[in-house]
Amino acid sequence: MKLKKPKFWDYKQTTLLSDLLYPLSILASFLSSSKNKGFKIKEITTICVGNIYVGGTGKTSLVIELKKILDKKKIRSCFIKKDYKDQKDEQKLLKKHGDLIIEKSRLNALKIALNKGYQIALFDDGLQDKTIDYDLKFVCFNKKNLFGNGRVIPAGPLREDLRNIQKYKNIFLIGNDEEIKDKTLSNFQNLNVFNASYVPQNLGEFTNKKYIAFSGIGNHHTFIDMLKKNNFDIIKDFEFPDHYDYSEKDLNKIISLSKANQSDIITTEKDYLRLPETFNDKIKSIKVKLKISNIAKLEKLLNEINL
Repeated sequence: MKLKKPKFWDYKQTTLLSDLLYPLSILASFLSSSKNKGFKIKEITTICVGNIYVGGTGKTSLVIELKKILDKKKIRSCFIKKDYKDQKDEQKLLKKHGDLIIEKSRLNALKIALNKGYQIALFDDGLQDKTIDYDLKFVCFNKKNLFGNGRVIPAGPLREDLRNIQKYKNIFLIGNDEEIKDKTLSNFQNLNVFNASYVPQNLGEFTNKKYIAFSGIGNHHTFIDMLKKNNFDIIKDFEFPDHYDYSEKDLNKIISLSKANQSDIITTEKDYLRLPETFNDKIKSIKVKLKISNIAKLEKLLNEINL
């Protein structure tokens, strides 16, 4: 059974439970701080889009946009993703935009990409994989949650110490929040900070005035905020754990509620890809594109990598 992340992870003030777990976080941070340099294949360029904050940071959306930029430049690129059985939704989404190589070992996948003649391999996740020395790394944060309470798992939502973003250098702040009030990033020198927001692509398909929304993604509230910003009247929303496998009981409950309220049902494209086919005509999905505000700066950075 999948579990939702603890609420105290995103509290700006630490709690007693977080303090009790903090010694374990120190140990986890130490164990994850490997100094071993990963493997590099000179004949192919590697770009990793990852995160430090656990889940819901827009990695897949960003890696798709990077692929579009490279396609325009006629640079042959592919996606690489580690084989996780609970991430079929992201795999299906990536396959819509290009060749996806899925292997239990990212390094093996990279070797396959090289044999296929690709110039660039785009990794969706894998920032903490020490087997590969990536040429370029992007760390994604959701604007709503940012760094949570700033602590490493299990006392907080971070996979590694926040200070490590200095070595990754390229930071993406993703979401539809207008202003970032947290000044933490100003404590680091020479960071490349990019901003991006989610833009709906198929608004014309939604004509009803009332909707029930649900999602099983890393950041449900960002999804709901985007809908409300685009004038969707959300009368009820349901949040499920990330990569949740919906049962017929779950979906029939939502459908019954929608009928009682004479409303339609809306979910994300990723969630829609996880639904049983018998429910496809009863539920609508909204497609989104990631709009990068400083796209010229990003293109310049991509031009500088060694091809």
